[in-house]
Amino acid sequence: MSYQLYRGDALTVMKTLPDESVNAVITDPPYSRDGRTSRDVRGKLTSSSGVYDFKTFPEENRDHLAWLTELLAEAYRASTEHSVAMIFSDWRQKPDISEALRMAGWTWQGTIPWIKPASQPCKGGFEQSADFIIWGVKGSLDNNRDLYLPGHFTATEPGEDHTTQKPLEIMQQLVQICLEGGTVLDPFTGTGSTGIAALREGRRFLGIELNPHDADIAEQRLHAELTQDDFVLAGPEA
Repeated sequence: MSYQLYRGDALTVMKTLPDESVNAVITDPPYSRDGRTSRDVRGKLTSSSGVYDFKTFPEENRDHLAWLTELLAEAYRASTEHSVAMIFSDWRQKPDISEALRMAGWTWQGTIPWIKPASQPCKGGFEQSADFIIWGVKGSLDNNRDLYLPGHFTATEPGEDHTTQKPLEIMQQLVQICLEGGTVLDPFTGTGSTGIAALREGRRFLGIELNPHDADIAEQRLHAELTQDDFVLAGPEA
């Protein structure tokens, strides 16, 4: 298996991808936690390392729904028939993401809860112990595949390299929605967990990451999964 990692703006890079060139889209886009303030986007992307430059996140000053719809429309164009898109979300973003998915052409299939056992309690109310994976398909699911995946997951956030890093035990199950040997696209690669999972499960990976710090970590992690002969790195966005 091989991978390709682009450094640049997700939407800009995606517009250059050929039609029907990927077989699954799995990603966690940046977002404002309440849809009102850019401060909440900063809160999601901040790190104790203090290395993040928030100017590299132009999305925070755009209309989130319009931006996400355009991005998912590009993902739809670049995907083959029967491809599945899976978008991570917290409870606040579910309406925007499901609406953007439909407006971009995908057929919404449902929502998969990710239960986090180590969630912080909420005094006087219910703890927010889950994030969600909103998923849709281009056209219809491929019923010829002998594939059965779970409808929920339980795992603790690793929090090793990135504040929104995903557990590999979840990601390795998610990437199985992609045909074996097919290509998984993650427009917001972060530190590369989707790519690591794809490579381990016999899929190719195409990633895009704007933040230089995250891209460096992703590059190191992905490279470690492969021999030098398998390694392909796209140059920076012009």
